[in-house]
Amino acid sequence: MSFSARNRARYIQQLQTEKYDLLVIGGGITGAGIALDAATRGLRVALIEKSDFASGTSSRSTKLIHGGLRYLKQLEFGIVREVGQERAILYKNAPHIVIPERMLLPIVEGGSLGKYSTSLGLYVYDRLAGVESDERRNMLSEKETIQQEPLLNEKILKGGGMYVEYRSDDARLTIEVLKTAVEKGAMCINYMAFDTFILDDKNKIKGAICNDVISGNNIKIKAKKIINACGPWVDDLRKIDKSINKKRLHLTKGIHIVIGKEKLPIKQAVYFDIKDGRMMFAIPRGKKVYLGTTDTNYSGDTNFPHAEKEDVQYLLDAANFMFPAAQLNLDDVESTWAGLRPLIHEDGKSPSDLSRKDEIFISDSNLISIAGGKLTGFRKMAERSVNVVCKQLKIEEGRQFPKCNTEFIKLSGGHLDKYPYDYARDLQDDFKQFYLDDVLNLVLKYGSNTQYILASAQTNFNNDLLLAEAEYCLEYEMTNNSSDFIIRRTGRLYFERPDIDANLDKLDHFFNTQLNYSAEIAVKNLKDFEKEYKAVIAFKQV
Repeated sequence: MSFSARNRARYIQQLQTEKYDLLVIGGGITGAGIALDAATRGLRVALIEKSDFASGTSSRSTKLIHGGLRYLKQLEFGIVREVGQERAILYKNAPHIVIPERMLLPIVEGGSLGKYSTSLGLYVYDRLAGVESDERRNMLSEKETIQQEPLLNEKILKGGGMYVEYRSDDARLTIEVLKTAVEKGAMCINYMAFDTFILDDKNKIKGAICNDVISGNNIKIKAKKIINACGPWVDDLRKIDKSINKKRLHLTKGIHIVIGKEKLPIKQAVYFDIKDGRMMFAIPRGKKVYLGTTDTNYSGDTNFPHAEKEDVQYLLDAANFMFPAAQLNLDDVESTWAGLRPLIHEDGKSPSDLSRKDEIFISDSNLISIAGGKLTGFRKMAERSVNVVCKQLKIEEGRQFPKCNTEFIKLSGGHLDKYPYDYARDLQDDFKQFYLDDVLNLVLKYGSNTQYILASAQTNFNNDLLLAEAEYCLEYEMTNNSSDFIIRRTGRLYFERPDIDANLDKLDHFFNTQLNYSAEIAVKNLKDFEKEYKAVIAFKQV
């Protein structure tokens, strides 16, 4: 099945004529994982997303596939074990976007962990997460820690621990899962907003009425089962379904800031204590370093969370305390992002103390909702959700479905036979007109599919890699406009914001002409992007 924005009208026609076993509402990582799992078990599955894929929490996380070391402090051993195992599976199936990252954990005076507890915690973490022996923790003396990271605050340093986490790109991961789901037969479409449920004479859900955001037309989708995988918007659907009960969402906000690496030239990722008892990350990514995250209660607009000045200053103050020579200030921040965590409410608990466990709710109308969870655990969340659907269909129709097998499915782009750098070097041997750094940058986004972009640039675009990349995303990743491309498909809004102006007109022209947009739609798309473009530094205007 194709996944091209050019074929959108045909996809919409198919949505209206076919009857699906399962409709997934929500195109973030959880919904994407459910679509893949369901399709591989033989269900007829459709997925709709009201905005672009991964436009909510799934493009606004800390971008780590990690085992959740801090959950040991909350004694959530089950979460640590599960996500640690999932981390290894993701590394195997998507090696181009799940990259091992050495993480330094400084031990400091007054910190949450001492030398003994850090050593024990990392030991338990390694065993629970099934970490390979060559990646297990290594404890460092004070001198060794300073040698490893000279920018650390020597006045409070007592030692350190080195362990391995995995850096990723959350939005790219979501897209690769969706592409794989489409390859397996799923129908996935963005800019298709849920409106209301269709009920049978017993008040059981049998479909949904949706609105095509681009054309404004309403369509009906017939489905035997519906999973609500809307992340921060889960309770919005439950309200429509009249199934909100004591179990409800508790939204918390986490922000991240991006600075040039010359402002904070750390040698590896660092996970360090903040004075208020929380911990935060400083993670190098190319020529940038990003810092995060906060954890505060949120009750604002779920469609457009943004970093506020006090959020940004909180992270800068914490970084300056741990890396005093940096002297970071607001002017050093090139961009920010803010994401919402759809946690399950527990009376009396602070945002940081709320569990990251996922939970499934089934309403009287048979709406299946899944909430909570973490990026790293999306595959198991999907498995549990699809198990519910398969069990219901077996009872109702006598149909048998196989068990989940997504553990063994390579994701789109994941067919590398060597490390990404070596793979890029081999590709560059075949396309010598391109710089190795540019090829590697593509491999870390598209993996084994990079060859198609390079070939297209060479053949169709006079070696213009940017337009070839945009064409690939339009044809194979349901990319409808320059916002989709700049923000979710490539992360340029966050990590290359100062360079966007030079290419925006070219990208806008490309998508508008390739998709035959009217002047009205073209203007709307540009205004939507400008809103996002300004929002990432909106805190500076406060």
